[in-house]
Amino acid sequence: MTAPLAVYAYLDDDVAPGVAALEAAGFRVVQAGSDDPSVLAEVGAEAVALLVGYGMVDAALLRRLPALRVVSLISQGHDNVDVSACSHLGIQVAHLPALATEEVAVHAWALTLAAIRQLPFFDRSSRSESTWTARPRFVPRRLSRLEVGIVGTGRTAEKYAALAGGHVAAIRSWSRSGRTLAGAAGVGDLHELLGSSDVVSLHVALTPSTQGLVDDDFLAAMRPGSWLVNVGRGGLVDSAAVARALDSGRLAGVALDVLDQEPAQPGHPLASRDDVLLTPHTAWLSEESELAYVVEQASNVIAWLQTGAVTHPVTP
Repeated sequence: MTAPLAVYAYLDDDVAPGVAALEAAGFRVVQAGSDDPSVLAEVGAEAVALLVGYGMVDAALLRRLPALRVVSLISQGHDNVDVSACSHLGIQVAHLPALATEEVAVHAWALTLAAIRQLPFFDRSSRSESTWTARPRFVPRRLSRLEVGIVGTGRTAEKYAALAGGHVAAIRSWSRSGRTLAGAAGVGDLHELLGSSDVVSLHVALTPSTQGLVDDDFLAAMRPGSWLVNVGRGGLVDSAAVARALDSGRLAGVALDVLDQEPAQPGHPLASRDDVLLTPHTAWLSEESELAYVVEQASNVIAWLQTGAVTHPVTP
């Protein structure tokens, strides 16, 4: 009997440990190295499993993969996969558990400190005698006098609150569920949180209800001269609205690990601004988490082969 075929789309990780695990479990493995639907349809015509990064898996692609039974993500988020279409076609979708909570929270806190201390500005100004004494539009403020607002109360939010604890004047949190964070004062109204925070850090999943959460109204409710931090999903933020808030001085700066368009294309409203600190969707990254992500992604597929069900399913 022919071994089942598993196909890797484009991933910027070393998938060798995942490939080895899949082959040991009895799979044939092909690395397509592309998110192009035509490439995936060609190499994956017989594939029962598709292992993906951040490329789109929509209904049109799914219809071109008639043998497909599992889509396995290398992230916890799944907004790049049409989960409803998968369900309709009898395809299981697997994502990852919280494997990089520490990394993401630490990255968010590092972005917060870098933004508050205007490190990107001073890095640039220190490289030339003519700008050595330059000062930014918003001079750094004392950390111990700042108030932090956390949108979301999940694991990364909890760790972020712990990192900030003892260093800032106050920590508040808000979530739709009403759940509170240890070490943070719960706030019942989002706009109340925004109006009382010098830093707002986003820790919520991207869903239809949170798409474009940070819009003109959200930003207008923030304190003048405050900072926005996002290590969640780029789609949470309306980039054009943020650019307007930066221009007006409503925001002192923004620190983002994610964008609504990745990688940013020419003309993106935030990508070339000096008051925006960007990292390339690497908040999750460490030596330990990189290996864990690859292995767990493959493990979901192996679990399906051995038991008929993935370990960490996504449901519509």
